[in-house]
Amino acid sequence: MMKKILTITTLTFSLSLSAAQFEVFKSPYCGCCQKWVDALEAQGHEVVTHPVENIHKIKFDAGLPAKLGACHTAFVEGYVVEGHVPIQAIDELLEEKPAIQGIAVPGMPGESLGMEQGGEPQPYIVYEFDKQQNIRPRSKYSGTTKIQ
Repeated sequence: MMKKILTITTLTFSLSLSAAQFEVFKSPYCGCCQKWVDALEAQGHEVVTHPVENIHKIKFDAGLPAKLGACHTAFVEGYVVEGHVPIQAIDELLEEKPAIQGIAVPGMPGESLGMEQGGEPQPYIVYEFDKQQNIRPRSKYSGTTKIQ
């Protein structure tokens, strides 16, 4: 009986995460951003994409610390998600609901989500930041695999 309840709870939790609605602002010319969006959609997330020529105002208005900037900015459930953040890190954010402004992967790490080229993954850090622009490491990944 306990196993059935756990299975139903797990299934319900998985479905609730897949129903997250994202708003993504990206360059209309960026293929890696579109691959990131495609990966979110493949996991069942709903994504509305806004192609913009100048994304810097969106990042500034979102309270993103400049040193965490990347090529696209997303919003989900009140959080900012900047750059090629792995889906696992987003799911953890939405599950935990910490009192932060958002999470970010600065730059464009090789083999991160949307940046897959078939090469050797580079380790990179997913950072969290708050409204005062305090920045802290949240987790570490290599490619799309969490390593810490």
